[in-house]
Amino acid sequence: MEGTDLTMLKAIGAGLAAMGMIGSGLGLGNVFGKYFEAVARQPEVEGSLKTMLFLGMALVEAIALFAFVIAAIILFVI
Repeated sequence: MEGTDLTMLKAIGAGLAAMGMIGSGLGLGNVFGKYFEAVARQPEVEGSLKTMLFLGMALVEAIALFAFVIAAIILFVI
């Protein structure tokens, strides 16, 4: 393959790998939305739910970081 064809395929692969960040954005919106909904219904449980909020946020954010790292590896290493 020529150099330009390989560069084009690398860009397509990195774009497909970065699409995992879309799901992460949707997941973060879902986590925060459900948290605010639960706190609005029962404000007294805010303290116990905050721990679960941060845990869920960290897990969902890790998916975005993995997708970013894989996309960067495809673009700059391979």
